[in-house]
Amino acid sequence: MTGNASEGALASVRYIVDDVQAAIDFYTTHLGFTVLNAFPPAFADVVRGPLRLLLSGPASSGARATPADVAGVGRNRIHLVVDDLEAERERLRRAGVALRGDIVSGPGGRQLLLADPAGNLVELFTPAGHR
Repeated sequence: MTGNASEGALASVRYIVDDVQAAIDFYTTHLGFTVLNAFPPAFADVVRGPLRLLLSGPASSGARATPADVAGVGRNRIHLVVDDLEAERERLRRAGVALRGDIVSGPGGRQLLLADPAGNLVELFTPAGHR
């Protein structure tokens, strides 16, 4: 997994997290992101390829702007393409990452869900035709 791209070519997604440092550690250790900026406990942004993930803690303006009725984690998730889904599953399982089910297959490919420390979902995906 790689994690670098120029900031001008990035798409950004915000995840509200309970613990910014735990989120930084999770995304950099397990999913190949690198840190752009880190201001725990309020905010950090990490990058992997063209994805900039904004990690907003409870004290951040991003978290404070969230209406109370939608403050919990939901079904939305970032989607990361991987070459070998089984190998990623085993690597993450050995590292103690919270897997949310097993590999699911469909016409477009295969996917596995995992959760970050705040419970936000991440989808690992291998397109159809790959291993």
